[in-house]
Amino acid sequence: QVQLVESGGGLVQPGGSLRLSCAFSGGTVSTYTLGWFRQAPGKEREFVATIRRYGGGTYYADSVKGRFTVSRDNAKNTVDLQMKSLEPEDTAVYYCAAGRGIILSSIYSDRQYDYWGQGTQVTVSS
Repeated sequence: QVQLVESGGGLVQPGGSLRLSCAFSGGTVSTYTLGWFRQAPGKEREFVATIRRYGGGTYYADSVKGRFTVSRDNAKNTVDLQMKSLEPEDTAVYYCAAGRGIILSSIYSDRQYDYWGQGTQVTVSS
């Protein structure tokens, strides 16, 4: 059974940076598309970024493009989300997700991902 465990969340001032990490276990990580989603209080969960399997590329929500970078290390079984120029609107619980066989047009949908971490809180506030 695939398991995902996020770490690295916390409190940061506006304009600051934070790096989230997700540890993957229970499967062959290279065969999974790995994504990051977030959910703010009172809002639906939304897509943040994803990195496809087999070198298929990275994709970002417009709201984080140019500020966030997703990367994976298949040797270490991890996927990271580097976040810069953080804004109060980035405050949310951030979730790591994994899925296989996700076609490109569906990578933004959380329903396409089969496995989820427990989430890590990111708070951007002065």
